[in-house]
Parts: sequence; C-alpha cells; structure tokens
Amino acid sequence: MVKGGSDMLKEFREFLNRGNVIDLAVAVILGTAFTGVVKSLVDDIIMPLIGILLGGVSFTSLTVQVGDAVVTYGNFIQAIVNFVIIAFVIFLIVRYYNQLARKKEETPATPPAPTEDVLLLREIRDLLKK
Repeated sequence: MVKGGSDMLKEFREFLNRGNVIDLAVAVILGTAFTGVVKSLVDDIIMPLIGILLGGVSFTSLTVQVGDAVVTYGNFIQAIVNFVIIAFVIFLIVRYYNQLARKKEETPATPPAPTEDVLLLREIRDLLKK
C-alpha cells in the first residue's frame, strides 16, 4: 500500500462523515426531484398558457434553417423560461426562510431561571433589609 494512503483514506472518511457533505447530497437529490416538478409545471401548464396568449405558438417548435443545420432556438427559450421559474421559486423559498430566521431572532429569549445560589443570596438580602 502507498505510504500515507491510510491517512488519506481516514481523512476522506472524516470528510464524508461531516454534516455538510450529507446536507449537500440531500440538497442535490432534492434539487433533481424539484427540477422534474418545475419542468412539468413549465412544460405542461405555463408554456401552453403562454402559447395560447401568443396565438398558439409553441416555443419548442421554433426553428431556423441555416444551410443544412437546424437551429432550435425555441428549446433555448424554453430553457431560459425554466431557469427563470426555478430561480424565482428558489428566491421565494430563501426569502421565506430569511423571514422565519428574522422572526426567530426578534423574539426575546426568556431569561434562565435563577440558580439556587442566586435565590439564597436574594433571601439573605431581603432578610438584611428587614
């Protein structure tokens, strides 16, 4: 075995066991699933409505013939629309999360209950006042 290989393997194992890597993996998986949902939303709901507003034009069918090549710029427009919608939804999620975080910061923390020592000192203070 290569010298230092076990150290690198140990370091790699520690890297994988960190919470950040697991969180990132979960985010990638959820992002992939979320992309499918947004693609369906755009392809099956939003784009047909936009097509109706534009007189039945489908973006994906927009092409231009340049010599022997066919440039399907409609697919590019579709990708831009998908990106804008995904970006907007992520913006709304982050915005909502930030509002929740601000509310949590604004709520004052309840002071901890006094310890026995403090209660005893207060009792002594009150007795001395009398």
